[in-house]
Amino acid sequence: MGELSSNVFDCALVFEGGGYRAAYTCAFANVLLEQGIYFDYVCGLSAGASNSVNYLSRDQARVREAFMTGGPAKGAVGLRSLLRGRGYFDADALYEGALRDGTLVFDWEAFSANPARLRIQAFERDTGRTVRFSREDMTDPMRMIDLVRASSTLPGMMRPIEVDGRALLDGGLGTGAGIPVGMAEEDGFEKILFVATRPRGYRKKEPGARDRQIYKRLAQNHPYLRNALLTRWERYNAALEHVEELAAEGRALILYPDEMPVENATVNPRRLAAAYEAGHAQYLRDLPMVRTFLFGSADAGPRPEDPDEGTGYITLG
Repeated sequence: MGELSSNVFDCALVFEGGGYRAAYTCAFANVLLEQGIYFDYVCGLSAGASNSVNYLSRDQARVREAFMTGGPAKGAVGLRSLLRGRGYFDADALYEGALRDGTLVFDWEAFSANPARLRIQAFERDTGRTVRFSREDMTDPMRMIDLVRASSTLPGMMRPIEVDGRALLDGGLGTGAGIPVGMAEEDGFEKILFVATRPRGYRKKEPGARDRQIYKRLAQNHPYLRNALLTRWERYNAALEHVEELAAEGRALILYPDEMPVENATVNPRRLAAAYEAGHAQYLRDLPMVRTFLFGSADAGPRPEDPDEGTGYITLG
């Protein structure tokens, strides 16, 4: 395969995390691929890290299937996984295992041929530091999937892994508290398209006594993790307000979901499939706004010869 090319260079594509809420927002990655819109820079954390690498692989099937729980993934999520002692999400099966046994293939050749820059982040449990990785750190498919898994490891719900001798957890615990726009800004971008997983107006609330007890149990002897959990609500709200200020200045476009029909721990296959279809329909409606932000007018920019060709899905309405 020859080197692929990009056609959006002055704007960063940024994916928020949110667990299986990404069943909705991954549809935006597929709308971009269907339309032939290829960003030269993409970043994300947690589920947004999966969206980022999947988008850069340009594999529309993987973009969607990564957040579907039917078929082989069914036994790796929810109570079935929990009762086997694998956590609510069996990360071994969902990440490395899915690559090894071919149940969720990754187009490494296309990913490697894509010149776009990539950034994801994780949280170092024992130091409280935010750790960031680029595509240069992803030297092979297993290394790539380990870094994505680390960025997505929800405390108490997934088994953590060590990367380079460090115990890494969900990137939403680190800088930005789940809003990864800061990565793009630090890499020099002044124009940002932010794909949110919460509706407009959402704010996190200060944890109550019950949540504080849960955080204490989750953190055990890890004070940096406990502090990150306790302060995440206010750090998230501050980061989101910053993005909204950028949007008010015309420097950011925030794609809020019209509604979010699933939660981060939703594993019902029908609900996740319906969320994907709802997201796909919304993002098609949002395309004129996206094109205006990226290319200057509602009908500017790349266009596919056939929007449905090769997607494997039919969008109704």
